[in-house]
Amino acid sequence: MNAVLPFAVNFALACFALAMLFALLRLLRGPVAEDRILALDALYINGMLVILTLGIGLGAAIYFDIALLIALFGFVGSTAMAKFLLRGEVIEP
Repeated sequence: MNAVLPFAVNFALACFALAMLFALLRLLRGPVAEDRILALDALYINGMLVILTLGIGLGAAIYFDIALLIALFGFVGSTAMAKFLLRGEVIEP
């Protein structure tokens, strides 16, 4: 393994943690619901990237499967929230 890889993984984790902190602040302070939904999207994407970075750093393949599930559920949740904001209901009668 390259000597730069542990440094790069730690630096990337720190950057993702900072991005998650900023997204959490926007989630809490967002003036409208659309801002809060975008902050939630940023949170799940950064969480997925943290798990992918850990998978690269630890060399374990199970982290990639977990990140795929997070991406799938996050996309479905974001779509449902956006549809609820537009129409006021998620499932049409």
